[in-house]
Amino acid sequence: MPFDDEISPTGVTVHPYRSEWAAAAAALAELLAAAVPSALAVEHIGSTAVPGMAAKDCLDLMIVVRDFEASEVEPNLVRLGYRRRPEPWNNTEPAEGEDWPKLVFAPPIGGRSCNLHVRLAGSGPTRVALLFRDHLRAQPRRTEWWSQLKTAAAGEAADLAAYGRIKYPAWCLLMELAESWAREIDWQPPRYRR
Repeated sequence: MPFDDEISPTGVTVHPYRSEWAAAAAALAELLAAAVPSALAVEHIGSTAVPGMAAKDCLDLMIVVRDFEASEVEPNLVRLGYRRRPEPWNNTEPAEGEDWPKLVFAPPIGGRSCNLHVRLAGSGPTRVALLFRDHLRAQPRRTEWWSQLKTAAAGEAADLAAYGRIKYPAWCLLMELAESWAREIDWQPPRYRR
């Protein structure tokens, strides 16, 4: 759930792709890599990471760590003003038949709209986030389809929760297509080393 300062009085807005998202994400990734030196990677994920994709003007970045505690990711991000999202679904997420731990942080008050997802290297959700991005980068027709669906969902949704509920069944179908694509080309997520 968004914090009070993140709630838009106009509801959910999906924008046509903006080329500046890539540069903004790269700058934020650099800041996060410096803030969490034990991170194995900082990846730009989600819709703003896909050229041509319509999206909310909110960057999603994923900090990949081996261990939440040893990485000191939480205290380091809190020091920069990032706020941990407390909801249960922001602390665990299902993938590959099991629940995986995760952390999600909101921006500092007044900061650039973003979600910082902290996930474990080799976890199911880390793989799913990268598969979503890489699949859509490689499939422009599916990018166009997903953009149209998100734009329509935003037009019908009263708030962010409703927007998510509208998209979810189609997201499941999209990820089935992504898994098929992954098998066809033998896609594998990166193997992070450090």
